[in-house]
Amino acid sequence: MTRKLVLVAVVLLLAAGVPAAAATLKVGATPVPHAEILEQAVAILSAQGITLEIVEFTDYVRPNLALEEGDLDANFFQHVPYLEAFNQDAGTNLVSLAGIHVEPLGVFSQKISSLEELPARASIAIPNDATNGGRALLLLQAAGLITVDPAAGITPTVFDITANKLQLRFVELEAAQLVRSLPDVHAAVINGNYALQAGLNPISDAIFLEGAESPYVNVIAVRAEDVGREDLQLLVQALLTDEIRSFILEKYAGAVVPVF
Repeated sequence: MTRKLVLVAVVLLLAAGVPAAAATLKVGATPVPHAEILEQAVAILSAQGITLEIVEFTDYVRPNLALEEGDLDANFFQHVPYLEAFNQDAGTNLVSLAGIHVEPLGVFSQKISSLEELPARASIAIPNDATNGGRALLLLQAAGLITVDPAAGITPTVFDITANKLQLRFVELEAAQLVRSLPDVHAAVINGNYALQAGLNPISDAIFLEGAESPYVNVIAVRAEDVGREDLQLLVQALLTDEIRSFILEKYAGAVVPVF
């Protein structure tokens, strides 16, 4: 009799739209803006019986490894070119579930106020991973400082530079270390999330900024076999709401641009 009563209670709860047991989603993210954006989805998912647990990382490698190893259900910190390069290098099989926003890449400096002030043989710090390093070189090309071989596509390296009129010297560093390099270089090309985390606003503080047409959309990444999971689909739906869009626009004032 007791077992029958429990079953009846579960059926009644489900019929009323109340989940019999809450599920937990563990999502890895860099602190700013990704974890901040995810925080806005906590209440939305809670109303659907899903507990969102946000695990913060300060680098671009561990969140993908943790996802591949099953320690996370998803992560939110990277764009598709980086994800594809990581899969190729690490032998992982992670995929994009949905695009959320773009963080314009910017050139920052503590020594000059415009690129026109760069002296000959100035030092420029750029990310040392293939995708963000290539993105940085393409940004410097857009600024008219260098020319890169078009055959290199979206991942040129310093060896693909075909013209460098100022003989700029490039210092390749882990993306998370670029802000710290500012006192030691003439300028640094810094990812939006690390700039924001350091209190820099790309819109007001960058001396040159990537355009809004950037193809580097930040995505929710998951294991390929989990694409159809209902809880992950609900995560995406929560992040693509008007509530989240308004938060991004108001919080970051153009330094982070929603793509929905």
